[in-house]
Amino acid sequence: MKKASRGIQSIEVGGELLRALARCGEPMMLRDLAREAGMTPAKAHPYLASFSRIGLIEQDETTGRYEIGALALELGLISLRRLSGVRIAQPKIAALASQIGHAVSLAVWGTHGPTVVQLEEPGQPVHIVMRAGSVMALLETATGRAFAAFLPEKTINAALESGLDRQGVGYNPKRPVKGKVAEMLTEVRKHGLARALGDPLPGVNAFAAPVFDHAGHVALVVTAMGPEGTFDARWDSPIAHALRDCAGGISKRLGHGMPVAAE
Repeated sequence: MKKASRGIQSIEVGGELLRALARCGEPMMLRDLAREAGMTPAKAHPYLASFSRIGLIEQDETTGRYEIGALALELGLISLRRLSGVRIAQPKIAALASQIGHAVSLAVWGTHGPTVVQLEEPGQPVHIVMRAGSVMALLETATGRAFAAFLPEKTINAALESGLDRQGVGYNPKRPVKGKVAEMLTEVRKHGLARALGDPLPGVNAFAAPVFDHAGHVALVVTAMGPEGTFDARWDSPIAHALRDCAGGISKRLGHGMPVAAE
């Protein structure tokens, strides 16, 4: 059995104050913070004074409340930036594929547009024109639409103007889509999912959900797909709910919804 490393008990005790402050998520008075940490205000105060000196916490001069300091915020941001979204998402999409019994892909925004970086297939794989490295059409696939709906408009416009969309899987130059773009992307934002029904991949339905990072930017897109006959493509289907939960769980691991310091 591995021997526990020797530590400094006073730091561990003081750490309870930091944990209490993190759990609360908002500025706290000394008495409340001490109570949450399981100690008296008299015991808590020296720790808070030391933490203040090194920037782990700070005290509002007007209210007297304690909150997370600049150093703590900086450490948190460093941690968030080091997280690999793909690494975190890989086991999540594998579990989702097993749960819903359909293929699930993971895509990033690459130099050529929406790019598949992983494909998880169930026991009976569906035959689709997709593999790791495939670039998906921006406006004509569920994966592409999920990016298009949530990436900055200038990014999407630049991609379209440069012709990125023309080489992607599912692109069809004969299919008019420009007049329907605003309506289509509004639907994606409304449901939090993009949907494709047998088009552009014949016989294949798909849902795609965005994954957001700590800054609220689209980091990844998770897409579930399967044969029309067995893939329930209703907006409130079990597949849709499972995909939303999966994407939401990955977003949470990437820090989405957490307060961050101003750049």
